[in-house]
Amino acid sequence: KPRAISSSLEYCRGAKEEDEVKTSVFIRTFLTLSKNSSMKIRTAFLTLLILLTTKAFASAQALEETAGSMNDALKTKFIEGNPVFMSIVAITLIVGLTFCIERVIYLALADINRKTFISKLETLYKTEGLNAAIEYCRNTRGPIASMCLQGLLHSTEKREDIERTVASYADVEVGKLEKGCVWITLCITIAPSLGFLGTVIGMVMSFDNIEMAGDISPRIVAGGMKVALITTIFGIISAVILQVFYNYILSRIEHITSQMEQTSIDLLEIISHD
Repeated sequence: KPRAISSSLEYCRGAKEEDEVKTSVFIRTFLTLSKNSSMKIRTAFLTLLILLTTKAFASAQALEETAGSMNDALKTKFIEGNPVFMSIVAITLIVGLTFCIERVIYLALADINRKTFISKLETLYKTEGLNAAIEYCRNTRGPIASMCLQGLLHSTEKREDIERTVASYADVEVGKLEKGCVWITLCITIAPSLGFLGTVIGMVMSFDNIEMAGDISPRIVAGGMKVALITTIFGIISAVILQVFYNYILSRIEHITSQMEQTSIDLLEIISHD
């Protein structure tokens, strides 16, 4: 038993340099446990720690090797697919993602709890008066509060005039929600188009190589076809990524628009019952 424990400790001490910190933690844990535990418990505990450590180290090494091989493969395919066209498609993807992220953040900040907002607004309007309700709307972010603010500012007018005011300002707020979406659709359209353009150019390169060589060989044709297919794949992947973001953004806009419509009805009911 002492020999087994000594061998286990030597195994931990002989780990690689990058794992030295993790291994030393296990050694300290074992040494602390050895002061208050029996030999069997110490041996079982250390054996379990060694098995877990070995498995964790092996998994980490496998992940590092996989990530490294994937990065190398992506770099190779990027270069093989004509760096000029691949760079243009990549720039299109980055620009589209920039607009997508900006819209996602803006819509997240624009959305509020409608029921809580309208409940508190009604309470303030009935208990503390119009000015308190207006101040509450001014201090609340989002298009729903802005729309209610315009309705309260015109609350002394006729109901038809209030409805027109609220509807007009709701259209303005919806326009703000949809701002930048046209650029996302443009990037979705351009990305695969650039990929197809690379396909055409790759085919032209194949025919040029065949003409220069004076012979049709698989190696000559494969070079141009590879460029054609890689650029097309990258363009389609970029478009798919942007399309997923765009559909999510549209769903958030539809949700906020629906909330605004329901809030406008509740606002008119609050004002009309005054």
